[in-house]
Amino acid sequence: MGLVLFPGDDDPSGPDVSWSYTGFQAFRRWLAQAEGFALDEMHGFGGQRPWAGVSTTLTPLLNHPDDDGPDLTPAQCAAITPRLQEIADQPQHGSTDPLVQRHIDDARQLVVVLQLCVEKDVDLLSG
Repeated sequence: MGLVLFPGDDDPSGPDVSWSYTGFQAFRRWLAQAEGFALDEMHGFGGQRPWAGVSTTLTPLLNHPDDDGPDLTPAQCAAITPRLQEIADQPQHGSTDPLVQRHIDDARQLVVVLQLCVEKDVDLLSG
């Protein structure tokens, strides 16, 4: 069982990105680390730190329920995309860690999906 993020354009041949629930959690931890905080410190992830104390355009993605919750709007997708692309494009200084490479690949694929949501003015859905 896992999670798939995809544009709400009713096109089954369109791009998507998928993870196991464990993989999605690891992906979000990696993104949070890139933003300078630990996801496990955050409210809803075992910690007490409020999301209001974090300044990142990735908040709607990071602080989103795994399997239920509001879809991300085209405006949220547009706000998330540039920072996600920046993180994916950061030099890895020779890192050959396959997990890091997987996160980079997933981030790049998610950028494609988010850009399509913006272009078509549709929500990002999860399933």
